Amino acid sequence: MRIALPGGEHTLREPVTWAKPPGPAKSRTVYAAAHVVADPLGDNTPGSPAAVDWDATLRFRRHLWSHGLRVADAMDTAQRNMGLDWAATRELIGRSAAEAAAFGDPAALVACGAGTDHAPRAGTLDEIVAAYTEQIETVRTAGAGVIVMASRRLAGIARGPEDYHTVYGKLLSQVDRPVILHWLGEMFDPHLAGYWGSADVAEATASFLALIGEHAPMVDGVKVSLLDAEHEIGLRAALPEGVRLYTGDDFNYPSLIKSGSHALLGIFDAIAPAAAAALHALDAGDLEGYDEIMEPTAVLSRKIFETPTYHYKTGIVFLAWLNGHQDAFCMVNGAQAARSLPHLSEVFRLADRAGLLADPELAVSRMRSLLAVHGL
Repeated sequence: MRIALPGGEHTLREPVTWAKPPGPAKSRTVYAAAHVVADPLGDNTPGSPAAVDWDATLRFRRHLWSHGLRVADAMDTAQRNMGLDWAATRELIGRSAAEAAAFGDPAALVACGAGTDHAPRAGTLDEIVAAYTEQIETVRTAGAGVIVMASRRLAGIARGPEDYHTVYGKLLSQVDRPVILHWLGEMFDPHLAGYWGSADVAEATASFLALIGEHAPMVDGVKVSLLDAEHEIGLRAALPEGVRLYTGDDFNYPSLIKSGSHALLGIFDAIAPAAAAALHALDAGDLEGYDEIMEPTAVLSRKIFETPTYHYKTGIVFLAWLNGHQDAFCMVNGAQAARSLPHLSEVFRLADRAGLLADPELAVSRMRSLLAVHGL
């Protein structure tokens, strides 16, 4: 099957049938950060409250669980701070955790982001702690695990590392079970530059490690999204025993997972069937098979996450649409317009090469409809 795309004609490969795994991978703990499906008839223009297609959103989470992956919800992949307002986030947390209960323990199957985005005018450290506490309680009441997200507001008012230690120290003293801490780099959110109290990554890392060392029993792991493999390997080695490193490096995840990192990745939303197969190959000690599956997905991921990286969600949703997980290529905040047609065309090519177009006829039909909208 062929399709004419910007840049030249593309001949599709034979579709790959990825077998459903018998269960989750055993050698790594892995979360797929999941997107939300916008209601195509809702007013999802920029600045409007998010209108979500809840049936399709929950159906997609069932798809991820069926491949043995945990779900990281209400994170940046779900457009936190980029269109998913607190009202929709709160509903997402409750619905996702309730849906997980049909598969097992929600606290094991889904972890949700808790932040301060509902309190944009918090002006003191105590107000930031209170905002975090409210969202953590929302997540815990729903029965999900907690991911403490980086706070734009804290980054804006913190005077140095001591302020981060004050806020996170209070939070980690209050939680009733270990949480995941999230370090999101400024390539994902420019508002988070200098997180942990310094623009110098080495100084910020020292501060981060000191905090974790003081509260290690309440830290399940750290999710690091800095797109720096060498830094991640060093941080992983320095963590206290029992604290996991969840890679958030959507450029270098194949080698980082293989060498010992666990994972919490937005790209796993798009590559779940292949990722699950690769992880089971890793469990079996089949490193060649792992590489053979993972490497083409990494080429795809580097395209989806190219600069400006924070627009990666568009490619994630685009692939969900091509694969029939949702009926429309639309996003909250109108974010489907954040990537160009040549960019999306290359995503199409690379997804096919990685064996990630489940139904080529459907994918070609939908791609042709998108091309027609653009006059091609």
